[in-house]
Amino acid sequence: MSSPKARILCTDDDADTRELIIYILTRQGYEMTCTDNANEAIALVQKERFDLLLIDTWLPGISGPEFTRRLREFDVKTPVLFYSAAAYDSDKENARSAGAQGYLVKPVANDDLISEVARLIAESKIAKPVQLIVSVA
Repeated sequence: MSSPKARILCTDDDADTRELIIYILTRQGYEMTCTDNANEAIALVQKERFDLLLIDTWLPGISGPEFTRRLREFDVKTPVLFYSAAAYDSDKENARSAGAQGYLVKPVANDDLISEVARLIAESKIAKPVQLIVSVA
């Protein structure tokens, strides 16, 4: 059996949505791990490496943007893609300002989900590391 294209952590409190995402993305060769809450997702990200985090805006306990802000305290590299029914521009802006790289509004065509996942993972692999510039006076 071949190795997966990438590892994805999906965090959504809706079981049907999680099952749909698992179905779509595992058929494309991705390894999926899913949680139904942000606290469990944060614990997983602290222990394991994922190539993409796919999250909903509305989660029990904390919101998707708050989850992303907490994540960015210790992980600035893993791309975050929101997959949410929250469709206002303010929802998208809140996600991006928290550190997300992408935002898809449910429902979305399977091909659009697949291409956005692939794009974000590919971009993260070719992203150049941040260089610190130290000025000595």
